[in-house]
Amino acid sequence: MTPTHIVYLELPARDLSACKRFYETAFGWRFEDYGPSYTAFSNSGLDGGFNADPAERPRSPLPVIATDNLDAMAELVVEAGGKIVVPAFSFPGGRRFHFADPDGNELAVMQPDAEA
Repeated sequence: MTPTHIVYLELPARDLSACKRFYETAFGWRFEDYGPSYTAFSNSGLDGGFNADPAERPRSPLPVIATDNLDAMAELVVEAGGKIVVPAFSFPGGRRFHFADPDGNELAVMQPDAEA
């Protein structure tokens, strides 16, 4: 496996329009919408997104770590004492799972599609 690092930050949102307007005006971030409840941001130093879907938005900021072997990383997370809290699922651009560290912090690990 390649070294892993944080590549994406997902933030909870209640009003995407207000979030986009604020971050674009204050910081010059750019946005790309993925449906009515998700927008990705760029031009911030670290790519990320705002999730406004009440059923899926994170409770707090969600760091996303990249890997080239999602299944092996899930095994390592569990062996190290983490707990898978959202099993692996596909999304536009790859697959990911969420885990809780021993202190209960939720993070995600993603494997980009080969084409990405």
